[in-house]
Amino acid sequence: MSTATPANPAVRPPRWARKSTLVLVTVLLALAVFGTTTQSWIDVRLDPASASSSDLHVQGSKAATAVTALALVALAGGLAASIAGRFSRWIIAAIIALSAAGIIVAAATVLAAPLAAAQGSIAAATGISGGQAAATATVFPLLAVVAASLLAVCAVVLPPAGRHWKSRTKYDVSAGARQAGTGPVDEIDSWDSLSRGEDPT
Repeated sequence: MSTATPANPAVRPPRWARKSTLVLVTVLLALAVFGTTTQSWIDVRLDPASASSSDLHVQGSKAATAVTALALVALAGGLAASIAGRFSRWIIAAIIALSAAGIIVAAATVLAAPLAAAQGSIAAATGISGGQAAATATVFPLLAVVAASLLAVCAVVLPPAGRHWKSRTKYDVSAGARQAGTGPVDEIDSWDSLSRGEDPT
């Protein structure tokens, strides 16, 4: 007569599903996006006929202001995922995915029309609109798109990966100790049991 073999709790999840790996990658990608916004996204020459180098360098935080905020949202989401429950992880995954999509759209807009994205910085620097100025995008908006795309992948992977994560609370530990009869029940545990409607005796 055969009996069902219980799942081995010691089996480690696959590398891609490990909490430390996924959370770390998500955080690093969000920081990478944020880091690109501190660099020059657009180089502007106010006089295209001039042979001089660029007159103005527009940082990503000014060329696409939403990217900085969205990167911080994704960063917070990645950190929150490490302590969130199963249902909360779905919400966090959606937030990270939406943040990644917003970053991609904003960075792609800069790549498609760098002069339009630089108009505010040009006006602040010269007091007039861009006019005949020439603007070219640097590599950093593209790097932001790549990092945000990988961030979206992390958001998709987060819910299924979370199924492999085990989280134990103080209540789980104390209840397990009472059931096994191997741990003492102190006054705090007794009050916790009463609050859950259990009889600590």
